[in-house]
Amino acid sequence: MKIFNNLISAFVVAIIFLLIVPLPTWLLDFMFIANLTLSFVILLTTMYIKEPLEISVYPSLLLITTLFRLALNVSSTRMILSNNGYAGEVVKTFGEFVIQGNVVVGLVIFLIIVLVQFLVITKGSERVAEVSARFTLDAMPGKQMAIDADLSSGLIDEETARIRRSKIQRESDFFGSMDGASKFVKGDAIMSLVSTFINLVGGVIIGFINNVGSFTEIMQIYSTATVGDGLMSQIPALLISVATGMIVTRSASEENLNTDVIRQLSSQPITLILAAIAMSMLCFIGFPAPQVLTMSAFLLFLAFVLMRANRAPEPVAVGPTMTEEVTSEADFYKNIDNVYNLLVVDQISMEFGYSLIPLVDEASGGSFVDRVVMFRKQFVLEMGLVFPSVRLKDSSQLNPNQYAISIKGEQVAQGEVLVDHYLALAPDREHDTIDGIETVEPAFGMAAKWISEDRRVKAEMAGYTLIDPTSVIITHLSEVIKNHAHELLSRQEVGNLLANLRKTNEALVDDTIPTIVSVGTLQKVLCNLLREGVPIRDVETILETLADYGATVKDLDMLTEYVRQALRRTITHRFAEAGQLKVISLDANIENQIMGAVKRMDTGSYLALEPQTIQEIITATSREIEKISDLVPVPIILTSPIVRIYFKKLVDQFYPSTLVLSFNEIDPDVKIQALGNIAIS
Repeated sequence: MKIFNNLISAFVVAIIFLLIVPLPTWLLDFMFIANLTLSFVILLTTMYIKEPLEISVYPSLLLITTLFRLALNVSSTRMILSNNGYAGEVVKTFGEFVIQGNVVVGLVIFLIIVLVQFLVITKGSERVAEVSARFTLDAMPGKQMAIDADLSSGLIDEETARIRRSKIQRESDFFGSMDGASKFVKGDAIMSLVSTFINLVGGVIIGFINNVGSFTEIMQIYSTATVGDGLMSQIPALLISVATGMIVTRSASEENLNTDVIRQLSSQPITLILAAIAMSMLCFIGFPAPQVLTMSAFLLFLAFVLMRANRAPEPVAVGPTMTEEVTSEADFYKNIDNVYNLLVVDQISMEFGYSLIPLVDEASGGSFVDRVVMFRKQFVLEMGLVFPSVRLKDSSQLNPNQYAISIKGEQVAQGEVLVDHYLALAPDREHDTIDGIETVEPAFGMAAKWISEDRRVKAEMAGYTLIDPTSVIITHLSEVIKNHAHELLSRQEVGNLLANLRKTNEALVDDTIPTIVSVGTLQKVLCNLLREGVPIRDVETILETLADYGATVKDLDMLTEYVRQALRRTITHRFAEAGQLKVISLDANIENQIMGAVKRMDTGSYLALEPQTIQEIITATSREIEKISDLVPVPIILTSPIVRIYFKKLVDQFYPSTLVLSFNEIDPDVKIQALGNIAIS
């Protein structure tokens, strides 16, 4: 029920009112009993949990219970001083039971309980919490690296790794909170001594002023109320202190406290026999024999029972159902399936130096994973390909500020960023006036600088483009994925694309695959498109074109050309700017030479030009590209449809980023502006 969602908030508000509003004695009795009950529940809960994180709210719970006890202490003190020492039946009963007519004995017992809590339990719990918090924080990097090592070796999956990382972060936060929360219990014990002094001294003074009775009667009344009130505060406080100690000392447990204690203390029966012999020796120095011998006999009997239980044979499973306990790396790889897991290659993976982990770790506020997710969405809309998950891990082989990007297990790019700096790109060389660390922008190879936070405003006013470290890495990753998109398109992903198309055009898929073209042929055509930056989002048009030409054309390059022509609107919109396409044309003489050198075979065709001719064509191409390098970021060369594929293969060896388009791939509505002409003089 939703009403219970606000129960704790209402309880805290009620505690605040306890500090201000006087309570009737019957309600104060109920509050004391509720406080004692709550303390017992918390103590028993801590004994049955397996690890501290099962009660991760304990620091807040400790604050609430401490505040509750202090509020009751204030209420009872008000009642004692204003009601002639009577603060309800609970306080009166506790005081009379402990004192039993002797004020000095009652006060000594109360003082001992307070000192036990303050000097023994609270002090120890505070120290353990402090050490645990420091050690947990220091061990975080090592634990993170161990998780990444297990993830990279295939021992765990990404979901398990994420859960373990979250647990490590929660442990650090929990023990850090416990280090501070243990101070609440310490302050509570000090406050108890203060309130006891106030109740006793203030009560005696008020007793004389109100003429309650003789000195002996006044001392009896107010000492009974003081001890009863103090015990009703300190016994729950003692239970909470013990629970705090239980929480912070559960360091290496796998079961609850009862199971752990029984299993571990009973694991060595010989210790019980030695203890029984040692206890029996106490009879010779005057200890009472009946009690000593009874305890020794009990220990011997318990040792005998445990030894028989340990000798009982355990059932052994035989055959393929046997569960093997892996005790070493060698034992793990005895299972040949685990060896085959090493052959699994990540499609995309990234390694980070130690200093860059906060950028990636979500628990530390890193937004890298979310940025990758948003880039995947953008890439689908732009290119029509859903690239696989990016495996992230740290690496001791890299410098602290370095990262590396791998495709199918092999490193293809590397970069370096400074976490607490911004990458600054100057508007031009003449206005590059900001001091910084010289570097090269990793995605596009542009000259840049790393500048510190204190120079950020000055750089922005000077017209610099500032990029944060996470954006630098994401931009680099996006360019790498775009350049290697054709390698990431697997047959499995092609199957996913077909399954998605089948939802809207099942007839087209069934008529074309595999009757006219196979999935493998479709994959190769799609890879050819991605290799040249052509989006494959319009799978329906691609499949319709293959259905038209696939039965008669077996050359994959020619099939790709037909598909490109069918996607002319997509190609035009991708590479044109403001309805205009700035290109370099190819001379007709060069086109004729290329067509004359094409050799056709059953499996395809290839270009067989003389080396001298190739050199002349590349020299002419290079000359024209250099002329327009300041006008367009990516040069576009326009050719006739029949020449495009061969000229692209030729120029790729020297200028792989150059776009080569044919006239049939350009939308008629686009204006073509020729900036140059490639010709052999």
